[in-house]
Amino acid sequence: MPSFFTRLFGAAAPVREAKASRAAKLLAMHSIGQPHWTARNGAAMTREGYERNAVCHRCVRMVAEAAASVPWLIYEGAEEIPDHPLLALIERPNPADTCVSFIEAICANLLLYGNAYIESVLLDGQLRELYALRPDRMRVEPGRNGWPAAFIHRAQGEEARYEMRGDGIEPILHIRLFHPLDDYYGFAPLVAAQVALDTHNAASFWNKALLDNSARPSGALVYSGPDGAHLSDEQFTRLKQELEENFSGADNAGRPLLLEGGLDWRALSLSPKDMDFSESKAGAAREIALAFGVPPLLLGLPGDNTFANYSEANRAFWRQTVLPLVTRVQKSFQAWLRPGFGEFRLEYNADRLEALATERASEWERIGKAHFLTLDEQREAAGYGPAPKDGIFAK
Repeated sequence: MPSFFTRLFGAAAPVREAKASRAAKLLAMHSIGQPHWTARNGAAMTREGYERNAVCHRCVRMVAEAAASVPWLIYEGAEEIPDHPLLALIERPNPADTCVSFIEAICANLLLYGNAYIESVLLDGQLRELYALRPDRMRVEPGRNGWPAAFIHRAQGEEARYEMRGDGIEPILHIRLFHPLDDYYGFAPLVAAQVALDTHNAASFWNKALLDNSARPSGALVYSGPDGAHLSDEQFTRLKQELEENFSGADNAGRPLLLEGGLDWRALSLSPKDMDFSESKAGAAREIALAFGVPPLLLGLPGDNTFANYSEANRAFWRQTVLPLVTRVQKSFQAWLRPGFGEFRLEYNADRLEALATERASEWERIGKAHFLTLDEQREAAGYGPAPKDGIFAK
């Protein structure tokens, strides 16, 4: 079967024309086109990010799993209530989930979609079960006053409507991250990382395409015919079309050419090797980690010297990313469930977190050296009550 160059030039010699070709000698100089971005919707971004990008996947898992590992505490006033019924419900929210998988799903939805929806199941006026719903199946229906009047859940061709009554425990808790341009839906960190995410994926796809095509970089075709010979406009157009269809794009990267008829191959200076895809990918990976609040050092990414060591980066991760997310979720649950459980307060104890143990020990050391404080004042500064009256302390 003849190549497309044989079909292009044919058996007979091309007709000579008096006018000069607009292509002169350089035929196939490709310029940078417009970039293609992933659609800015939750489902498409989740497929491209969480399912196809290792950096994004790891960031979401790290944040969600760390947040799910923080124990929840309930206080009524200053007193901790360890046997509060709400703690038992959070521990086993429904037959399919534990507290870990339940909180992890809520936090992951916030990172991927900017929204988390929790359904309450009431029986005889008592809260019995909690379910984390998929954000891509939920829709907010605004009311006349601008507040959500109902939430619509669509799945498998069926639709469920949750009316917001305005009293008692509402059927849906909607937790959302701040969005400056939307009154009803949150803005996801994944969307903020879109440019870096698409860049990282595109670099990976290009390198994979090069490997599939024997790792040969692209270049340019130069016509070196007889002196004064030029391609006609028709030949130029056909050759350009053949190149765009068969040798352009990541899927055709490095595809070998069969050269004849005075055509010569010359590598372009802007080749994948010269563009240094490794550094480009590393920079995009750091931007993805930045959007999710994960120090790149924790992911083992090269070129990051923000933190002196791993322990310092890990403490910053917990203080600046994990604990604020836990606080957001707890305060949302607190406001949502108070009508059914009375006055209570959801908290966590940072002293029980192993990742912050070094930080807490340093704080205790500083308090212990403050000799101008009384014992009770030192205990209060450390977050404890007055010393026992009998002077007996636990060892």
